[in-house]
Amino acid sequence: MSKILIRGAKILGGEPRDVLIDGETVAEVGTGIEAGDATVIDAAGQILLPGLVDLHTHLREPGREDSETVLTGTKAAAVGGFTAVHAMANTFPVADTAGVVEQVWRLGKESGYCDVQPVGAVTVGLEGKQLAELGAMHDSAAGVKVFSDDGKCVDDAVIMRRALEYVKAFDGVVAQHAQEPRLTEGAQMNEGAVSAELGLGGWPAVAEESIIARDVLLAAHVGSRVHICHLSTAGSVEIVRWAKSKGWNVTAEVTPHHLLLTDELVRTYNPVYKVNPPLRTEADVLALREALADGTIDCVATDHAPHPHEDKDCEWAAAAMGMVGLETALSVVQQTMVDTGLLDWAGVADRMSLRPAAIGRLEGHGRPVSAGEPANLTLVDPAYRGAVDPAGFASRSRNTPYEGRELPGRVTHTFLRGRATVVDGKLA
Repeated sequence: MSKILIRGAKILGGEPRDVLIDGETVAEVGTGIEAGDATVIDAAGQILLPGLVDLHTHLREPGREDSETVLTGTKAAAVGGFTAVHAMANTFPVADTAGVVEQVWRLGKESGYCDVQPVGAVTVGLEGKQLAELGAMHDSAAGVKVFSDDGKCVDDAVIMRRALEYVKAFDGVVAQHAQEPRLTEGAQMNEGAVSAELGLGGWPAVAEESIIARDVLLAAHVGSRVHICHLSTAGSVEIVRWAKSKGWNVTAEVTPHHLLLTDELVRTYNPVYKVNPPLRTEADVLALREALADGTIDCVATDHAPHPHEDKDCEWAAAAMGMVGLETALSVVQQTMVDTGLLDWAGVADRMSLRPAAIGRLEGHGRPVSAGEPANLTLVDPAYRGAVDPAGFASRSRNTPYEGRELPGRVTHTFLRGRATVVDGKLA
C-alpha cells in the first residue's frame, strides 16, 4: 500500500502538523516530514480527527434492501467521516441469532468502506418475551458486544434484568430504546403545546424517562452496563446525571437531529420530521446540548433510519418514523456544538469517536492520532458552507430533514486502515 502524507492538518483542532500514513498505520506525526514517494494531501486549515464511530445505525439488510443495504449504508458512513458503525438488529429476519449477525458482519467486510459491528437483539424477534441467543452471538465471528431491541423497548423488567445479568459475564452492554409502550399508544409527536394545537396524539416525556429511571436502577442492582439510546428530554438528562453521580455504569447517546430540530417543525405536517423518539421542545434541545458538552451524555449517535420514498411521501399518520443521518451528522454537531462554543474539536473527537468506540468495546477505532496507531482518520474542512442536497447522497434513501438547509463543514477525506474511502468529498 502506498504512503500518504497529510500536510498541515490541525489534529483535533490544534497546531498544524504533518501526518504520514504507511500501510494501515500512522507512521509519523510532526512538522516538515519529507514526502518522499508519498501521495501528498494539502490539508491547510482542515481538522484531522480519528475516524468517527456510530453506535446506532440502521443498515436494513437483510430484508429491507429497498431502504438501504450494507454496501450503500457503509458508503454513506464513509462520506460522513465514519470508519465504524454498529448495525441495529431490527432487520428481516431479526438479528437474534449467530447466523444473522455473522451475515451482516461478512457483508460489512465485503463492502470495504467502513467496519460494521452488528448489534444483536435482546429478545427473540424483538418481541420482548424471551432472551435471544446472546451468548452465541457474542461467541460468533461477529463478536457481538452490544445488544438492543431498538425500534422497540424491552419493557418487561424481568427480561431486562435477565439480559443485564447475562451480558455482564462477557462485559457486554444492553442498549435500551426507552419508550414505555402503554404511554405512547397512538402517539404521533411530542406531547405538549404544539401537539395540542395540531390535534395529534402526544408522546409524553415521561414515557422515556420512566424506562430510563427503571433501567439505571436495574443496572446498578445487577452491576452491569446499560446504554440509553437516543436520549431526547431534559428530564432524561437529569436521571442519567443522577445515575452517574452514583458511580453506576450508565452511558447515553443523543442524535444530531435532537440537538438541532424541535417539535415546531411538525406544524408543516411534513413526515420527514416524524421520528422516534419525537422531536422535542427548544428547552429539551438546549438541555441536550449542555449535557453533551459536560459529558452527562457520552456520545453522538446518528440513528440513521433510511426509508423508501413511498414510506415518507404520504400523510403524517401513515408515514414511517426515522431520518437518514450518517452524511450530515458531523455538520450538525459542528453547527450546534462547535460553532456555539460548547465543544472544541477535541471534544467532538471524544464524543463521536473515542467514547462510542469504548462503549462498544470496538478495537482499532477511537484511537489517538499518533505514530503506531491504526490509520482510521477523518479530515474535515470546517470553513465549508453548503446546502444539503439529498440527490447526491450515497445512501439509498433520501429522507433527510435538512434538505435545502445550509450546514457548516464537509468531510474531505476518510481513511480506513490507511486506505482512502473518500477523497475530496467523494467516494474513492
